[in-house]
Amino acid sequence: MSQCLNPDCLQQNPPKTIFCQRCGSKLVLQERYRGVRVIGEGGFGRTFLAVDEQRLDTPCVIKQFLPQQSGSAALEKATELFKQEAFRLRDLGKHSHIPDLLAFFPQEGRLYLIQEFIEGKNLLDELQQKGKFSESEVKQILVELLPILQFVHDKKVIHRDIKPENIIRSSQTGALFLIDFGVSKEVGGSVLTRVGTITGTPGYAPPEQMRGKVFPNSDLYSLAVTCIRLLTGCFQKDDGDDLIFDSMRMQWIWKQYVSVSQELEIVLDKMLQDIPVNRFQSATEVLSALQIQEVPANIIVPQPPVSPNPFQQVLQFISPPLKPPVYPDQNENLGNGVILEMVAIPGGKFLMGSPQGEGNDREKPQHQVTIQPFYMGKYPVTQAQWEMVSRLPEVKIDLRSKPSHFKGANLPVENVSWHDAQEFCARISKATGKLYRLPSEAEWEYACRANTTTLYYFGDTITTDLVNHNNKYGQTTDVGKFPPNAFGLYDMHGNVWEWCEDGWHENYINAPTWPNNNIPWISQSDNKRMLRGGQWYLNPSYCRSASRSYNNGDRRNKDNGFRLVVSGAGTL
Repeated sequence: MSQCLNPDCLQQNPPKTIFCQRCGSKLVLQERYRGVRVIGEGGFGRTFLAVDEQRLDTPCVIKQFLPQQSGSAALEKATELFKQEAFRLRDLGKHSHIPDLLAFFPQEGRLYLIQEFIEGKNLLDELQQKGKFSESEVKQILVELLPILQFVHDKKVIHRDIKPENIIRSSQTGALFLIDFGVSKEVGGSVLTRVGTITGTPGYAPPEQMRGKVFPNSDLYSLAVTCIRLLTGCFQKDDGDDLIFDSMRMQWIWKQYVSVSQELEIVLDKMLQDIPVNRFQSATEVLSALQIQEVPANIIVPQPPVSPNPFQQVLQFISPPLKPPVYPDQNENLGNGVILEMVAIPGGKFLMGSPQGEGNDREKPQHQVTIQPFYMGKYPVTQAQWEMVSRLPEVKIDLRSKPSHFKGANLPVENVSWHDAQEFCARISKATGKLYRLPSEAEWEYACRANTTTLYYFGDTITTDLVNHNNKYGQTTDVGKFPPNAFGLYDMHGNVWEWCEDGWHENYINAPTWPNNNIPWISQSDNKRMLRGGQWYLNPSYCRSASRSYNNGDRRNKDNGFRLVVSGAGTL
């Protein structure tokens, strides 16, 4: 159907209709965005599910903002403020778990913002469908949402409306997305519609927000309220009555209705403090306070097969094979005999970065990192694997089926950008129902080291019999040609650089000390993305376990590849 966007009409019209059959309004915005149906309505205006006719009817979202005063001056001011907010949303859309801003413009006296559509269910829908959330599920929500909020706050933006309806779980990947940043929340009531002068939702907004003041940790309060409502299934009624909030004493009494660990109770109670200064001051602080229960660190992969390489005995002496795993390795059949092998990586702690006397300032200071169990690709993604996944339906961008400079089914795919790798992850996730992604930088170094502290996972001396580097072979080599580390991972040193999920940071100063460093460290710096592992023509220093580099996320080189991870060993 074609939805009329005229707020005084809202007629449903037959598909592909040009003008509304009732009011005569044009049904397609900017000659490409066609409304399908209303999916939301509030003080600011309406939200529509739509399609982009210039992108094969790709779903998107139209947000319509309605100036309340007539006259060119009011519209000009509204347009100016809307544009400022749109630029802010454009920057926020750089985060992989915030919908992208696609366009913004005025048309026919109304303001429009077009955003990426995230297909899935919000957390309120999930609660209504399956019942109350468990403690582990709520912890996972915190682990996923807090880094997003830290990114938002670092951009000098405060969401102001954290609630279950504004957190969507993607039906394609299972990942959580934060939506509805409410452009009109920055705009005065004389220009755009809003409910009085108060932003946010009663029953979630902290006391200072209800008085017209807001701070970054106001979002933390609302996130904590979201968590306790998901845990208890209790929500504020239309008349203001709230089973888990004592209005006489102005206290949350949620613990009368659900039992959780003391650890989570302490964290949520601090997030729920009435006085902002008594709360955590940042999302990163909350992550540091959360003590996420680790799976025992004996989740190890089987001993690597014996290699005919003469250096294998040296390798096994320095980095001996570990005990058999509780969780076995997993394979993904991509079709036509192409198999993706995933290796179970145990949880644990390690010192990330290089000590004094090794490397450069980029790798310092050394700091302890905690990693939860996960699966990692046994090899970098090969050209055969890339070609099979490239045939899957497009999620966001097109993928070339044979992008590599050097050709060979068992060679690592290269000449792919960070954005290409993201599309690969999205396609295989959608096809398999598992959340494939790039590793965080911390995951990558932890997996590479495999409980070693030497320059390389086989010791401090590198040769071209152990690693493809220094242009010895003149190009990339087949994956698995050289000895693996103790986790059973191949080609972690040399061959191709491997993209990581993180943005680039110049060093580890202020690096997060989360209890779960499987989470990427999001950067505020333009389009720079992390690369790890060195590659086929660089000298040994670049191939060290601690070595760090970067490139622009849209850059394609004949030395840039990647490998996959899946969170949670034992969940595949």
